[in-house]
Amino acid sequence: MPVRFLRYMAVWTILVVLFALQGYATDAVRGFTWSASDYIRWSMIQWYTLAALAPAVFWLAARYPIEPSRRLRFLPVHVLASVAFTACAVLLAASMAHILEPGEPPVAEQLSQFISKYAVTDMFVYWMLLVIWHAGRFYREKNRRMVQSAQLQAQLAQSRLQVLKMQLQPHFLFNTLHAISTLIREDAAVAEDMLLRLSDLLRAYLDDDRQEIALASELELLDLYLGIQRIRFKDRLTTRVDAAASALDGAVPGLILQPLVENAIHHGIGKHAGSDQVEVTAYRDADSLYLEVRNHGSTLDMPQEEAFGRGVGLSNSRLRLKELYGDAATIYLDALTPKGVVCRVRLPFRALPAKSGFAAGVAA
Repeated sequence: MPVRFLRYMAVWTILVVLFALQGYATDAVRGFTWSASDYIRWSMIQWYTLAALAPAVFWLAARYPIEPSRRLRFLPVHVLASVAFTACAVLLAASMAHILEPGEPPVAEQLSQFISKYAVTDMFVYWMLLVIWHAGRFYREKNRRMVQSAQLQAQLAQSRLQVLKMQLQPHFLFNTLHAISTLIREDAAVAEDMLLRLSDLLRAYLDDDRQEIALASELELLDLYLGIQRIRFKDRLTTRVDAAASALDGAVPGLILQPLVENAIHHGIGKHAGSDQVEVTAYRDADSLYLEVRNHGSTLDMPQEEAFGRGVGLSNSRLRLKELYGDAATIYLDALTPKGVVCRVRLPFRALPAKSGFAAGVAA
């Protein structure tokens, strides 16, 4: 409060000095000047009187704001208030002059001078104070709405990301439970092992609601998923994960690799007889983190947009990347020679410490 009061008085003191200089300059042009202390005293009486009355103007502005919906309703209030403000200002200034001026000139004489010289200025000051208060109010309201808009946009983006993640979870869960139900009839022990791996994976995933995690943590979740798929496809599927040590602390969207690997398995060994190998590679340069998921048993026999539009995994992965990174991230498919498809992801690199480590170059 003292600092705020000092700032308030500093503004009025600036006006005191400026109008004292203006009065001195005007009299100097006319060829006669008073002492500097006289100009300062007169200016102080006028402007400090207005400073004492200004809080009443601000209170009236807050109580009866002039807004588009209520402009005509409260305008008469301020017309009357400006007249009252002017009357109080000249009366108070005349009383102060009677006390402070040498010889204590009569109040009536000072009142006549202040009415003739300063009444119009005092009324103008009322309306200027009114405008200043409304300008400050509109400025604060604009900033508040900008902050609120930014918060709402962030919350909306967060909600969209959560929706995308929730779309991925049932998709993966359905496929895995279907595989477990099949294994129960064939090998109960293996089905139990697969169910335990699924439990560990879901527990790790559901306990962490962050949109981004370190690549090392993402690879640990992926290892649980790959273990489930190796049980499901047995000797037909081999997997290899090769992650550069410099890339392990890079931030990636949580569960970004699992749908890409699932897509590679589904369109590779899931649709073709024989065996297949799914490889996951991660590396980085100064500005970007690169993720690649490839299989060797499928072909890219359709346009990319059609491929991204058919499945939940690819389309949701692209949407999540768009929400988190905008145009700074890319995802696309490439055909391999002689056979196979690779999904390439590029992210802006940002270091994010992992919860636990992951050894680079893991193969299974």
